[in-house]
Parts: sequence; C-alpha cells; structure tokens
Amino acid sequence: MSTLTTNYLAPTGREEAWRFTPLARVGGLLDAAVSLESVNSISISNPQDGVKLTVKTATDRPAISSSDDLATIRGREFIEEVSHIEVSNNVQLSEPLLLVRSNLTGKPQASRTLISCGVNSHATIILQNTGEAILSDEIEFELAQGATLTFVSLQEWSGKTVHLGRQHAVISKDATFNSIVVTVGGSLVRLLPTVEYSGPGSSADLQGLYFATDGQHLEHRLHVDHNVPNANSRVNYKGALAGDKAHTVWIGDVYIRANAEGTDTYELNRNLLLSDGARADSVPNLEIETGEIVGAGHASTTGRFDDEQLFYLSSRGIPADIARRLVIRGFFAEIVGKIKDEEIENRLMDRIDTELAKVGA
Repeated sequence: MSTLTTNYLAPTGREEAWRFTPLARVGGLLDAAVSLESVNSISISNPQDGVKLTVKTATDRPAISSSDDLATIRGREFIEEVSHIEVSNNVQLSEPLLLVRSNLTGKPQASRTLISCGVNSHATIILQNTGEAILSDEIEFELAQGATLTFVSLQEWSGKTVHLGRQHAVISKDATFNSIVVTVGGSLVRLLPTVEYSGPGSSADLQGLYFATDGQHLEHRLHVDHNVPNANSRVNYKGALAGDKAHTVWIGDVYIRANAEGTDTYELNRNLLLSDGARADSVPNLEIETGEIVGAGHASTTGRFDDEQLFYLSSRGIPADIARRLVIRGFFAEIVGKIKDEEIENRLMDRIDTELAKVGA
C-alpha cells in the first residue's frame, strides 16, 4: 500500500471545488502525510435471489469512470479491494436490498463499491450509513440497457463523523437511475452525486434532503453530464438549517454537450432557514452547447420560516412548536415519501424532530 499519493497536491481552499469546505475538519482524508486504510465497508443484510456480492481486487475491478475530485483520486490510491454488487439480467427484486456499513474504525479509511444492474433489471437498494467514521467513499453504478435502479443513501452518522463521498452513475440506453440522498447526521459530510449517459432514452432523477444543526457542515455537489442525445434529468434537493454555524452547500451543475440534442433537464434547490447563525449556499449552473433541446431550467430559493403557515396552524389551536414541526415535515414530505418505507420515513422525521428540539427551533 502506498503511504503518499502520487503527484497529489492537497486542496488549499482557494479551488472552486473546495472553497466552501472547512478543510481543517476533514480528519486527515486529504492530508498526503496520512495513510488511509482500505476497507470493505458494505454488506447486504437481506440477501436475495438474483443478487450477489463479491469482493475483487482493485486491479481486477478498476473504476468505470474518471474523476477530478481530489478526495476520490486520493482514496483510489489506497483501495486494495472493491465490493461488487451485481443484479442479474431481467431480475425484478420484490423488496428493497438493504446495505449496511461495517468494519468502520473511526480512523481514516477508504472504501469503493460497484453496483451493476443487468439488462432490464429492476431494483431498489437502500444504504444505511450509521456509526462513527472518517471515510473516503466511492460508489459507482453501471446500468445496462433497460435497467431501472432506485438508490437510497441515508447519512444518519453520529455527530463526529467525517464523510467524503462520490456516487457516480453511468446510464445505458433506455435505463433509469433514481437517486434519493438523505443527510441528517455527521460533523462534516461532502457528497458528490454525479451522472453520465451512455445511450439515448436514458434518464436520471436525483432527489435529496438535508437537515443541519449546530456546527454541522453538509455539502452536496451534483453534476449531470448530458453527453448523448435524447436523455433527461430532474434534480430536486431541499434543505433546512437550525442552530449556530449550521452550514449547508448545494452546487448543481448541468452540462449539455453539443451532441446532446433532445435533452430535457430541470434542477431545483430550496433551503429553509429556521434560526439565526445558519448559512445556506446554493449555486445552480447550466452550461448549454446546443439549442436543439426540449427544455433546460433551474431555480434556487433560500428563505425564512413561513409565518403565514405558522399563523394558520396556530389559529386552529395547534401549539407553536408543534406547528413548526408540521410545516417542516410538510417541507420534506415530497422527498421522504419517495423512499416508500414507512419505518425509515418515520425514523428520519423523528430524528429531525429531536434535532429541532435540541436547538429550540
């Protein structure tokens, strides 16, 4: 294992990709003098027919995509083994496949997972991130023709966790990738959900929510690369913040290349500030190289609590604290409901209620 990353220069914070990230808090994951332990951190808690998990060497299972993300580049230097989850051709899973984290030590570690979905397969996969970790993590998805994958990523980490992660999907002809990212835990979480296409008729739907309280830094940087004709994408992320120095960052980049005629895309980010001392940065970007598209747009809003909604509920006898929580639940309900798992949905909303109570929001 290498102890120093080849030709690696740690970010300084002046780079566009790192200008919002508190680099002093990344736990050594970007420090060239710190070695990362390679770890197979993902296991399946409910094995199903038509799905197999194997562990392969990084040499036998190289990355399916390039990356300019420094955390990913550095993590790949240390990765020795890759967890490979394969959903067979034409398999339709009757219930979600549940993935859990294990073998986390709380020291700097690096993990890489590949999820391959066969031709015309249909699957929902839910990853539950819990516990304490300092983790550089990469998950890649390759969707064969006609495949449909819904991937739910739940960041319910403990309060000291540092998580730098990349989730990259390559979507084939007539395939559909649905991503739901929920981040409510951790000290510093920086995720990169990214998409590229390898055939026409493909689509991506990227949904997410995040809730930050005192001192949390939650950062989501999305990139959709429309590099083929007649593909579509939708992005919808919502965030709420409460407490001193709670900070969220959302970057939404959509790139429509010159050959991507017939593209249809829209991205939306909404942020709700629940207290003073919280900060939300939201930067949507569209780069379009062809005028032959179906549609392209983006929107971003950041605002305070809606007093009219609160007054409406309070006038009907609902106490103010309960009214606030009802409004916040309504704000998140659109995305939480897409998980389609009542136990998980209730758990997430209960955690948000608990965090709200801690900061008096």
